[in-house]
Amino acid sequence: MKKLVVITGASSGFGMAMAKEFSDSGYPLLLLARRLDKMEAMNLPNTICKSVDVTDFDSFKKAIEEASTVYGEVDLLVNNAGVMLLGNIENQDPKEWKKMLDINVLGVMNGMKIVMDDMKKRQGGTIVNLSSIAGIQPFENHAAYCASKYGVTGLTSVARQEMSKHNVRVLSINPGAVNTELLSHTTSQDIINGYNEWKDSVGAINITATDVAKTIKFAYELPQYVSLREIVISDTKQDA
Repeated sequence: MKKLVVITGASSGFGMAMAKEFSDSGYPLLLLARRLDKMEAMNLPNTICKSVDVTDFDSFKKAIEEASTVYGEVDLLVNNAGVMLLGNIENQDPKEWKKMLDINVLGVMNGMKIVMDDMKKRQGGTIVNLSSIAGIQPFENHAAYCASKYGVTGLTSVARQEMSKHNVRVLSINPGAVNTELLSHTTSQDIINGYNEWKDSVGAINITATDVAKTIKFAYELPQYVSLREIVISDTKQDA
């Protein structure tokens, strides 16, 4: 059997697409998200599904430890769980800022902390952090979201420096606009409408979560000595 893959935020979007892609290739999986029913409904073989909030370090760690006793050490951790609550600094509820920073940044740090020591000892393993194109360039009404994703991009770079000497890959994936349910997290209907109008203005957004999942799987399945450090992936028609 292949090595254990752990995917957070696996109940929808990129996470669900990755779960299907890796399962189809025979990987045992630990899928983590708050919506257990969505993960279990996929009915994937050799898969453990756990309802876990990535901001809860102890439950996150416990789930990984339990899966490791069944399928062995984690060889790939994909820190995918995240929320996108768009808004501007002047009007957005600060509670939304905190929610994004807690999930998008601290959740990623929790995941890395849980697996890093074991990967160092084994001199191998891969950590993939889902940032965003909004983690490398600014967008209107994305202030706090950009702050969280710039944070992911930065901490991924630091972790890469720390882990490269131990033969551990730390990769940053930066998707552009993709049609997932992520936009539905935003509470301002005006901003949602504006975002959709922007997508319409550039033409159809054809890129899918499955395209992103296949890209991540490709990067992981390269030899351990090959590190695609940062990948920016978008629809060809997206020019910003």
